[in-house]
Amino acid sequence: MRPNIVSEAGLQTRMNQWWEGIPILASAVVAVCGIIYLVCLLVGYDSFTEVCFWPSAVISRFQVYRIFTSILFHGSLLHVMFNMLALVPLGSELERIMGSVRLLYIIVLLAVSNALAHLLIALLIAHNPFHPYPYFMDECAIGFSGILFSMIVMETSLSGAQTRSVFGLFNVPAKWYALILLVVFQLVMTNVSLLGHLCGILSGFAYTYGLFNVLIPGTSFFSAIESSTWLSTCVRRPKFIMCTGGNGAGYLPSHSNQTVTSRSGVLSGNIWENLSSWMPQRESSAQPATDDSRFPGRGRTLTSQSTTGNHDSTLQARLLSGSNSPESISPTATIGGERSLAGRQSAVDTTAAATRPLVQQSSIPSDEEIQKLVAMGFEKTQVEVALAAADGDLNVAVEILSQQG
Repeated sequence: MRPNIVSEAGLQTRMNQWWEGIPILASAVVAVCGIIYLVCLLVGYDSFTEVCFWPSAVISRFQVYRIFTSILFHGSLLHVMFNMLALVPLGSELERIMGSVRLLYIIVLLAVSNALAHLLIALLIAHNPFHPYPYFMDECAIGFSGILFSMIVMETSLSGAQTRSVFGLFNVPAKWYALILLVVFQLVMTNVSLLGHLCGILSGFAYTYGLFNVLIPGTSFFSAIESSTWLSTCVRRPKFIMCTGGNGAGYLPSHSNQTVTSRSGVLSGNIWENLSSWMPQRESSAQPATDDSRFPGRGRTLTSQSTTGNHDSTLQARLLSGSNSPESISPTATIGGERSLAGRQSAVDTTAAATRPLVQQSSIPSDEEIQKLVAMGFEKTQVEVALAAADGDLNVAVEILSQQG
């Protein structure tokens, strides 16, 4: 028998529990992007020039739909897997803070702002009078990573961290974390969109410094959407995060109005800790000892101040004394430091008088009881002391030993 019991579950059950723990919007984005990639894979669609964000096509043909189709399509299996694994912790944290409807609005706002910044920078670089680079006008950007970079900036700002670790290799100042990630990705993977990621970072900074506050409605706007009939089915689901259940302020939490402590995403901190944040974990029981069905004793704890009977006060005196012999217990252990000397003396006499008959009547623990507790991994000396303090009650002794261990 182990002191700490861990609940075991099959892989499928643990995966279901992990999936159910992801809020509805984050899981919906993961599902939509995954299904779109699988459909493209099954039908053999690999020409993304019709759906990617192509600045020339957006300007010359006014194909504004590319703003949204470009963030839902991905070019490869590793591309969609990496983006979705990064989205799960980042999106879940932000959704629990903001609410599902409000985060959806923020994602749409970030997609539009990323696209406008992308167009503006591409035009400036391509048509600058000194050294034009028309390449950026024909760059075809695709994937959810632009939004992810915005979320990284937002989450880093909201966490209040001063430094961040880049894949567990080295620490960098938190304000430069997203930009250093951009440089690392450009060095490692040369085919990623520089402007797409850079514009995501710029939009994230614009949000954290409150530049989007005039475009973000108050809580009443999102509450009205949540109370609408066409959204009632989603609102009733346990994975749905209400706007009023997240941040209660009129505006979204930002660098200028609120600081929220949260865990870093997949792209920050130690690699193993980040991966373990989305992997299904075993759940350990954390119920209080007084309500734990494994120890159906009388539920007395080390810090109990209850005086319901002489037996409880005597047990508390024994636990606080730390001695091996019941006769060597100091009754003053049960007396608070606020009392006067006269009160202490009278309390000592009363407690000592109540202790003596109980000590005489306490049962001597048998060798069989001691061996049972020793077999559970406890030391023999501690077992004898705990049994003496618990008057031979095995359940209470196990409770005492567990709290000491």
